[in-house]
Amino acid sequence: TAVTAADIAAAKDAGFVIKLLAIAEKLEDDGAEGVSVRVHPTLLPRTHPLAAVHGAFNAVFVEAENAGELMFYGQGAGGTPTASAVMGDVVTVARRLVLGGHMGVEAASGHVRPLPLEKVTTSYSIGLDVADAPGVLSAVARVFAENGVSIETMRQKSHSDAAGASAELRFVTHRASEAALAATVEAIKGLDVINSVTSVLRVEGV
Repeated sequence: TAVTAADIAAAKDAGFVIKLLAIAEKLEDDGAEGVSVRVHPTLLPRTHPLAAVHGAFNAVFVEAENAGELMFYGQGAGGTPTASAVMGDVVTVARRLVLGGHMGVEAASGHVRPLPLEKVTTSYSIGLDVADAPGVLSAVARVFAENGVSIETMRQKSHSDAAGASAELRFVTHRASEAALAATVEAIKGLDVINSVTSVLRVEGV
């Protein structure tokens, strides 16, 4: 998903930042455990610990059942941190070769099946360019309801140009299945009152 300057400005106005996240999440599907792995631009509340990660710094944020929330933070880019990481790997390999140790990495956990994205539960931020006319909001809200998706917040900004009056709507949904959210976006695209879907971003940390 491409992130535009309008997305960044709208996120700031609503109290969010946009971060590129890699997310691994253990889930239950039909009584069996699986794991969802995905990478995408994500809206985070400005109060979330990951929102304060900038520049050459990287962070790993862990939510553990018994340990709560943990974050590991440090430099992940640039000449010195990269050289340090590479040299650390070289020294580890050299030590194992000299001592005759095993070169592989042992894993204690068993196999966990990967889950398709449709099984994930998340929230969406959806930006729409719509006709500035009566009934538009109710038509859009009806599509959300028909797909079982609840709206948490909505922001509207009207504007006029040579083509006439239009409005920008931005919705943040409550958590729902990825499948239901994707179906909602597709159905909204088919409405006559919608000029375009300008943005679809996932939201975490709310």
